[in-house]
Amino acid sequence: MKSITIKGSERESVGKKATKALRNAGKVPCVVYGGEKPIHFSAEELSFRDLVYTPAAHTVVIELENGNKVDAVMQDIQFHPVTDKIVHIDFYQLFPDKAVTMNIPVRLQGNSPGVRNGGRLLFRKRKLAIKALPDKLPDFFDIDISKLKIGQNINVALLLNDDFTILHPDTTVVVQVKTARAAVVVDEDEEEGEEGAEGAAAEGADAPAAEATE
Repeated sequence: MKSITIKGSERESVGKKATKALRNAGKVPCVVYGGEKPIHFSAEELSFRDLVYTPAAHTVVIELENGNKVDAVMQDIQFHPVTDKIVHIDFYQLFPDKAVTMNIPVRLQGNSPGVRNGGRLLFRKRKLAIKALPDKLPDFFDIDISKLKIGQNINVALLLNDDFTILHPDTTVVVQVKTARAAVVVDEDEEEGEEGAEGAAAEGADAPAAEATE
């Protein structure tokens, strides 16, 4: 999984006045949990742009002014109810031998024949929660829908992998194509039959024409 570097400063004071002063200065107060003790730091709000305002999932390298570096993953974020500015972020420290829980985005690949026939594509789960070691975290779940017909779906059971555990029941539907009013359900065998009938009709059409010529 791709990683984003965020440069920050450790916070000496975590009181309300100090926190308010940080926010007024355009900085975001943050905490890293999971280690021996919580690490309180702050960073410029713009530093989190590529981490927060993106559909992709990323791990984070937090570089502190004292030279310490912490590998982490974002666990929780709070926004101001009026301005939508970031007011606080919680991170969880990563360790190579310790599994972590993370939401991984889902991407759909290809075009569904069911949709082409008038079906309605329902994208049920745009993110899936998984548990994995840091080096086994995938960037995305890429799902091929190029064979998805009307009435069919793709569920979690089809996405299982030995590298991680998906924290949803196997029967959880990720994407499906439902019948719409104008939908046409086409069977592959029927398509072949129709093509054969059309070919026979075309051949039959040639015969009368030849007879007329004679």
